[in-house]
Amino acid sequence: MKTLQYVFCSLFLFMMMSCTEKQEQLKVKVVETSASGNKLAKVPLLQTDDSLMTIKISPEITYQKITGFGGAFTESSAYLLNKLSKENREKILKAYFSKDGANYSLTRTHMNSCDFSLNQYSYAPVEEDMDLEHFSVNEDKDDLIPMIKDAIATSEEGFKIFASPWTAPPWMKDNKEWVGGKLLPKYYDTWALFFSKYIDAYKSEGIDIWGFTVENEPHGNGNNWESMHFTPEEMTDFVQHHLGPKLERDGHGDKIILGYDQNRAGLKEWVDVMYRDEASSKYFDGTAIHWYESTYEVFPEALQYAHHKAPNKFLIETEGCVDSEVPKWKDDLWYWSKEATDWGWDWAAEDEKYLHPKYAPVNRYARDIIGCLNNWVDGWVDWNMVLDRQGGPNWFKNWCVAPVIVDPENDEIYFTPLYYTMAHFSKYIRPNAEIIDVNNPDKELLVSAAKNPDLSIAVVVFNEGPNEKSFELDIDSKKAKIKISPQALQTIIIPTKTQ
Repeated sequence: MKTLQYVFCSLFLFMMMSCTEKQEQLKVKVVETSASGNKLAKVPLLQTDDSLMTIKISPEITYQKITGFGGAFTESSAYLLNKLSKENREKILKAYFSKDGANYSLTRTHMNSCDFSLNQYSYAPVEEDMDLEHFSVNEDKDDLIPMIKDAIATSEEGFKIFASPWTAPPWMKDNKEWVGGKLLPKYYDTWALFFSKYIDAYKSEGIDIWGFTVENEPHGNGNNWESMHFTPEEMTDFVQHHLGPKLERDGHGDKIILGYDQNRAGLKEWVDVMYRDEASSKYFDGTAIHWYESTYEVFPEALQYAHHKAPNKFLIETEGCVDSEVPKWKDDLWYWSKEATDWGWDWAAEDEKYLHPKYAPVNRYARDIIGCLNNWVDGWVDWNMVLDRQGGPNWFKNWCVAPVIVDPENDEIYFTPLYYTMAHFSKYIRPNAEIIDVNNPDKELLVSAAKNPDLSIAVVVFNEGPNEKSFELDIDSKKAKIKISPQALQTIIIPTKTQ
């Protein structure tokens, strides 16, 4: 009798343990993009009893709130869309802005022309027009404005758009040129008015501008294309005493102003001046950064410093791209191979060349975005959304790569692996998501995680190496065993209880 009771008790305990184990299984969906050919493909969970390395996610430990992910509207991209068939134009816009696509939530555009324009132009071409009576955005009405409006119509959830000037019109500058030079102090008020008029002009076209960066690359760009130089002190003076008050007076005080807008190695110097006291900080809503200082270095110390200097302000990566390259057409493996070179490969100073080795484009994107998210950055914006097979059009012939490459003559589209890389973040980490704590003991994997406003969780894992990796994901003691391909990016989606 005791033996029978023992058997029943043992069976009961086994069943209870099995139920408990079943309850502790984590419900997940895994999508992967890989060098082997996956493109946001759903992949099965790993079925094994082996003990695996554990990546532990702690949703209760939170960091920055996400502003968004996306790319830039440029005249070059808009011009190319106009040259495609209606079907392919819509296909690209849906790929970027629909919920079924990358669902971009944060975007950028240029004020006046930039290198990715067809020519040089300004909205204020009339010299000494101090009140900007001749201000007009007519230059944008054929290409740029229609692209933005069509994107707005495509997006179900909407997106933020901020604008950046590459330069003031030459007549406002000390060298009277498109390239280089400084804004003359006597035009500070006129240049502030320019921003205000831009908001009104775009509003009349049905486009709400969320904010601005004060100046794209205030250190300049080697005197190549449109630029205008500021020191940290000059930019802070302009924002504190001219731009901020002008926007406030004109009813645009809700518009976001981001300072700096260049590479991360210069961050400390800039934020020290921008946020030196309450008066200087008042009109700065955050700091903008680029990634061109290095093909592999995230500069975590600089990002941490900038955050702690102004912990309640935005820290947004506003531009990054594969530069100094003609895109490879329908050659996915090139984007996973360490063959790309950047501007620093040829032009960096000798003591900085080590920062610019050959690199794999996907690796650079994935490493940088994850590294940024793990160091307080709350938004990440790619550069051009669409370029042609030459890497343009670009009036300066400054060829670059975009996630989507087109051949307008043959009405063809190529979604490069960079498109899918961006979508791993933009599609699954939504605005106002919170970055959450990750304990990752495997230094060969890069991991970041976010808790979305609907309480779903997205975990992004990048395996840069040549070997398949396996791990156990642990959230609140619920676990899932996952396998990631070599050279692969995964997003692991943990739905809410109601999903």
